[in-house]
Amino acid sequence: MEKQNLKEIVYHEVLKSIYSSEYNPHKIITENELIKRFGYSKSPIRDALVSLCHEGVLKSIPRYGYEVVPLTAEDIYHIQEYRKVVETSFLHLGYPNITDRDLKALEELNAHCWKETEDLMERWTNNADFHTALISFAKNPFVYEELRRCMNVLGRAYAQLHWDKWNRFSMLNDMKNHDLIIQSLREKNIEQAISYLENDLNDFGT
Repeated sequence: MEKQNLKEIVYHEVLKSIYSSEYNPHKIITENELIKRFGYSKSPIRDALVSLCHEGVLKSIPRYGYEVVPLTAEDIYHIQEYRKVVETSFLHLGYPNITDRDLKALEELNAHCWKETEDLMERWTNNADFHTALISFAKNPFVYEELRRCMNVLGRAYAQLHWDKWNRFSMLNDMKNHDLIIQSLREKNIEQAISYLENDLNDFGT
């Protein structure tokens, strides 16, 4: 259990370093570097790095280290294309299940998106929570988990491709359709809600 906990600590700290742009795309991370950083033995360090390789976050380069895998504009386009089909379709399917209580919960999630913070990844996590809440109304656990996985990958894209370019204004601008989506759902105008959702997805990184 202790070994597993150490592995999880290293795993999450390496991810955090990627999200904060401490580890940029193509950065080489070595086991010895992390052993010095954490003071742990090689086993949990290697286990964490292997897990990150399996998830496509890192790539193992024998006798050299682990490279931070870059996410390209094409990668992001494909993920966003997938999201647009899935999120709009399942919002339409889930729409009849939405209650006033659900709308209130959405408003609370949206309030977190607009909360004052200098932490771009906190803002992205709040945005991801909003979108996964929308898709949860369809009551399809598989689709929910797949969207959560997509949002985790796109979180890396925020860090890797846009960190130096974005500021608080552009981040807030990226959330501007949330209010309109909720308003349309309250007005029982699902087609308008889907249109605003499409606009929101098109705004990624602009």
